[in-house]
Amino acid sequence: MRKRTLLSALVLLALSGLMLHYRIHNFMVPDPLHKGMTMFDGRSFFASLFPLIDLLAVTALFLSRRTAAYGYLLNGLLVIYGTVFMAHLSIAEILAKGVPFPAMVLKSTLPDIGIAWADFLVGKALYDAHVKGGSLPEEH
Repeated sequence: MRKRTLLSALVLLALSGLMLHYRIHNFMVPDPLHKGMTMFDGRSFFASLFPLIDLLAVTALFLSRRTAAYGYLLNGLLVIYGTVFMAHLSIAEILAKGVPFPAMVLKSTLPDIGIAWADFLVGKALYDAHVKGGSLPEEH
């Protein structure tokens, strides 16, 4: 694979994560005091902050071979923190709602965590491509 392809995949995963977080944790909510207006909800903003950092900072760091290691590190940290936060949220909601065991997987954030780890693995492949100084070899 070429580095450009991996970078495109990394950007698409980060952008998709940001859009999912914004849809679930919308930080621009209706203002209860003023109909038709919205207000900023800082608590929900932090849920969208990590994917925004992923989209902007991680992508920028992976653009250069000199800063790719920092992109790889930041990407890994974001995925680990995201996994912990999403798992905590999921477990707390499942316990609060009393979701039966078979439905736990589908009602959890496990698919979202899977997307985050796919983002990390694409970042690892991109880092490896930067370290090797060229394109990754095609597998046969």
